Amino acid sequence: MTPRPEGRPGTSPNRRLRRHGITPIGDVRASIHVCEAAGCLALNSEKVVEALVEKLDEDGVYDVAVKRVGCLGLCARGPLARIPETGQYLERVTADDLQPALEAVALVDPANPVEVTPPPFYARQTKVALENSGLIDPEDIDDYLSRGGYGALEKALHELTPSQVIAEVVTSGLRGRGGGGFPTGLKWTTVAKSSGPEGKYVICNADEGDPGAFMDRTVLESDPHRVLEGMAIAAYAVGANEGYIYCRAEYPLAVKRLRSAIRLAERQGMLGKNILDTRFSFEVDVRLGAGAFVCGEETALLYSIQGGRGMPRPRPPYPAVRGLHGKPTLINNVETYAAIAPVLRNGGQWYAGLGTERSKGTKVFALAGRVKNTGIVEVPMGTTLREVVFDIGGGIIDDHPFKAVQTGGPSGGCIPAEFLDMPLDYESLAEKGSIMGSGGMIVMDDTACMVDVAKFFMDFCVEESCGKCVPCRVGTTHMHELLTKMTEGLATRDDLTALENLAGMVKATSLCGLGQTAPNPVFSTLRYFRAEYLAHIDDGLCPAGVCPIATSARI
Repeated sequence: MTPRPEGRPGTSPNRRLRRHGITPIGDVRASIHVCEAAGCLALNSEKVVEALVEKLDEDGVYDVAVKRVGCLGLCARGPLARIPETGQYLERVTADDLQPALEAVALVDPANPVEVTPPPFYARQTKVALENSGLIDPEDIDDYLSRGGYGALEKALHELTPSQVIAEVVTSGLRGRGGGGFPTGLKWTTVAKSSGPEGKYVICNADEGDPGAFMDRTVLESDPHRVLEGMAIAAYAVGANEGYIYCRAEYPLAVKRLRSAIRLAERQGMLGKNILDTRFSFEVDVRLGAGAFVCGEETALLYSIQGGRGMPRPRPPYPAVRGLHGKPTLINNVETYAAIAPVLRNGGQWYAGLGTERSKGTKVFALAGRVKNTGIVEVPMGTTLREVVFDIGGGIIDDHPFKAVQTGGPSGGCIPAEFLDMPLDYESLAEKGSIMGSGGMIVMDDTACMVDVAKFFMDFCVEESCGKCVPCRVGTTHMHELLTKMTEGLATRDDLTALENLAGMVKATSLCGLGQTAPNPVFSTLRYFRAEYLAHIDDGLCPAGVCPIATSARI
């Protein structure tokens, strides 16, 4: 036991830690990192921090630091904590039961270090975008700097020309992680070469709206400086001096930490005027979205930032040529910017060595649904679906049979069990009728009705359509009506034919990506689960027992 430090009673390191935001102070033998991302906070993890601080102080333990950190990943079992000296993870830690955490740090001996083998959920991941998540205090810029934060920006400004920065991004093979998978380096090159009204913009699309998706939220809550650093590097590369982060208002913690990070970065000279004693200046502001899914489409996003209603416009011209206020504008999503600093630190060839030949790097997925280990995972591109669902995800709840996984949100498709060994990359998913999307992954077992699943996503698209174009506004509504008839046992084979024809028309003629991809869940479920549609139509039953015509009978 470390003796109480000199000073007034009640001013031990742990008391000060609590008062100053849980930042380690003094000589520390062991640490307890407690997740304070949204999921664990909803389970009162901040009370765990307070209780640990109080308990350690009461027990006279002054060489153990308690530190709040970002997401530790396994959201299903929060509140989560980690002992970094051993790598041990603690699940479902509560303020009323601190004993497991106290016993874990009591066993830490710097003279005889022991490392605990992490569970497969953690051991099988490769962290790039999330490399700091769960390790740093997201509201402490010094913590970020201690792990090399803003070092890539310093390298760019002092050692590389803008064209050399872009060359590294091109070499990396990084593709946009917002869903489209467009080559990031090509987009940066286009903006850098574009000319027009004086000035350019860099925008971070943090309007994450897919059901079951929370990748961007996790990054913003856990490592906001990483995103700001990536944006600043991008601005230097393309010649911009002003940027915006367009974030959903439904993410109040992410917004709070972003705004705090911007202020701290400005004070440290990492943002604002004459960054790092150079002539480069870059200012960032946060703009809040009002929850419209369509604002994830970049032209609708631009209208929203300018104060208008978020509605898409035809392209070209593309934002890279004519974007915000008519000026060339670079738009990438949160995960894309989060990958930029590692690319510059380690080199584009290093990043290109991860993943597959055409899909480079890693991808963050939000694993949700009927899987035991729900949470955030990051794996190299090309990792198989089976590895994610069964090795990392732990398999299906109650050991039910795996039925399908929905990738890409409302714009994606449902992949059946026969493709469990397919690699997760852009090309393989497209071949099977789905998309990577932003990274949502909803696992379903045999209790799911695929007709009802298609109806659910179509209902979402109906509600989120901006109404600007007829194919999307009217077509998705009629598709939803046909799916509803099927779930109620009122449809005919002619309705099935009409659904397929209508889906093709909506896909081919809608103005923006929302309408163009809205039929994907219908296409994929018809492709792999047509028998369930026919059971609803011909036999008047729902094999899964979900729909209004539900019966216990199964085909």
